[in-house]
Amino acid sequence: MTLPDLPVGLLVDRTAKALSRAFDDALALVGGSTSAWLVLSSLKNSGHRTQGALAEAVGVRQPTLSHHLDALERAGLVTREREAGNRRVQRVTVTDDGEQLFLRMRRAAAAFDGRLKAGLDGADVAELRRLLAQLVENAQPD
Repeated sequence: MTLPDLPVGLLVDRTAKALSRAFDDALALVGGSTSAWLVLSSLKNSGHRTQGALAEAVGVRQPTLSHHLDALERAGLVTREREAGNRRVQRVTVTDDGEQLFLRMRRAAAAFDGRLKAGLDGADVAELRRLLAQLVENAQPD
C-alpha cells in the first residue's frame, strides 16, 4: 500500500509518529526530551505549580507525571515542595538549570517548527490546522 492509498487515520498516525520522533531528536540535540519540554514549557508558560494542575495541562495522568518529575528532579531541573496547609499537594518549581534547558529547547522547538513549515505559506498552515481540527471533530463518537 503506498502512502496515498492509506486510510486517512493511518496516514495521520504514521505522520504523527514520524514528527514526534523527529521533534524528540531535535530536543535531544540540546539535552532535552519531549517529556521535559512538555513539563518545563507548561511550568514556564502557564504557571501550573501543583502536580495535579500540571498533569492536566501536560495531558498525562498523575503517576506518569510523577515519573517525569522524578527524572527532572534527579537531573536538577525542577524542585518539588509539599504545601504547608495540605501535605498531599506538591508545588513544582523550575531551577536555574531547568530554566537554561527550557531556553535551549524553546529555540530548538522554534527551529523545528520552522523546518516543518518550510515551503508552506500562511494560508497552507491555516488550512492544515483547520483540516486537523476537522479530523479530531470527525473522530469523536456521535
